[in-house]
Amino acid sequence: MRLFAAVLPPQAAVRELGTLVDALHRLPGADGLRWTGRPGWHFTLAFYGEVAEELVQPLSDRLARASHRTPSFPLALHGGGHFGGRALWTGVSGDVPTMRLLADRAEAAARKAGVGTGEHRRYRPHLTLARSRDTADFAPYVAVLDAFAGRDWTVRELCLVRSNLPRSGVSGEQPRYETVARWPLDGAGG
Repeated sequence: MRLFAAVLPPQAAVRELGTLVDALHRLPGADGLRWTGRPGWHFTLAFYGEVAEELVQPLSDRLARASHRTPSFPLALHGGGHFGGRALWTGVSGDVPTMRLLADRAEAAARKAGVGTGEHRRYRPHLTLARSRDTADFAPYVAVLDAFAGRDWTVRELCLVRSNLPRSGVSGEQPRYETVARWPLDGAGG
């Protein structure tokens, strides 16, 4: 199964961001982008790709340990940017160092469980809002996102999410995400 570790924003944060994204949909060129549906909004901590069934439990055990060692932490959706004119995103403010620590622990959990994660890169928290098949001019969208500062919320859990890729061939169909496990962040053991 295709899996990743994630932080899921609460519904209040999703609604708040959703109001702004509705305004972004009205900007010129917005209809040429593939917008991520609200049910798909998440912060990927570590992407695992296809994970063999026999490795899911060892991975889950390691993620449970990572969550047990990580305290809950405050975040707020904040600002935005783009990656190479192909992906538009919003970022976060708050305790970003703890979020990076959780991402590092989620990646380490995979390695220790025998799940490959590919090349290690410094974690940059972002929630993907839209993608473009070709290079797009995201400057007007980023200008709107730059002024965005959502309300604080507390990250209280680490999630293991299954990505079900589109299979129908229908244009615009998006992946469906299913949370298969959740572990509370309790910060025991530093």
